[in-house]
Amino acid sequence: MPQAFAFFIFAVMQSNKPIGVFDSGLGGLTVFRSIVEQLPGYDYIYFGDNKRAPYGDRSFNTIHQYTWECVQWLFNQGCPLVILACNTASAKALRTIQQRNLPGVYHDKRVLGVIRPTAEVIGNYTQTKQIGVLGTNGTVKSESYVIEINKFFPDVKVYQQACPLWVPLIENGEYDKPGADYYVKEYLEQIMAQSADIDTMLLACTHYPLLQSKIQAYLPAGFTVVAQGDIVAYSLVDYLKRHAEIEEQLTQNGTRKFYTTTDDTEDFDRHASLFFGDVIKSSFVSMKE
Repeated sequence: MPQAFAFFIFAVMQSNKPIGVFDSGLGGLTVFRSIVEQLPGYDYIYFGDNKRAPYGDRSFNTIHQYTWECVQWLFNQGCPLVILACNTASAKALRTIQQRNLPGVYHDKRVLGVIRPTAEVIGNYTQTKQIGVLGTNGTVKSESYVIEINKFFPDVKVYQQACPLWVPLIENGEYDKPGADYYVKEYLEQIMAQSADIDTMLLACTHYPLLQSKIQAYLPAGFTVVAQGDIVAYSLVDYLKRHAEIEEQLTQNGTRKFYTTTDDTEDFDRHASLFFGDVIKSSFVSMKE
């Protein structure tokens, strides 16, 4: 290869400005899949902190620390914009990152989450004005959805239910097995016991779409079950239209790279392909506990 051409290729690779997509594990790939469907031309990096997952039961400080470390890693890969495709990270780390970490050194970077775009539209799905929110312990305890939905739909009543066993079931490939039915039914019975008038269920964890068919089967006919992927993707399309200063930085070569903090990349690739809907080949990134 001629030296000048080789340098050109290196320069192009170095100048890529991808959109970063972060999750504590695999679930964010359901959001990433929707984003790619809506915005296929952009360059992307997906980063899963699988070694330290799940985040759901960790403290506020630990979740912020882990999330901020991963966001900085994505910044160092050239990402001007990072999407936290993780409800727990969005609930417990996003505000601190936006208000404390970005001003100063990273003032030209942006970090967005999945809670606000969901809260902006979820009230449009309900007829009874009663919504159920299914999430991790961390997301439920933060009450982020209760607070955010109330801002946009003050007449909507929000009920919450933590489903701590769903993520381990999903990440261990048990989501479509008969054994998962017991835990799906158990948590749905608990939230429906709070109000029989709930008619809309929000899957407030990006892992949960893999259980959506089971969830729907244990709910009354006509019940609306809402996953976040398309909502977040449409919101990102709108965001880029409104923020030319970010959109103009992003490169569009159609590249997609995947990274994980687990050293068993083959296992990650196998499971991740189920979430993303396509073959994945990832690389390992070391992160300390």
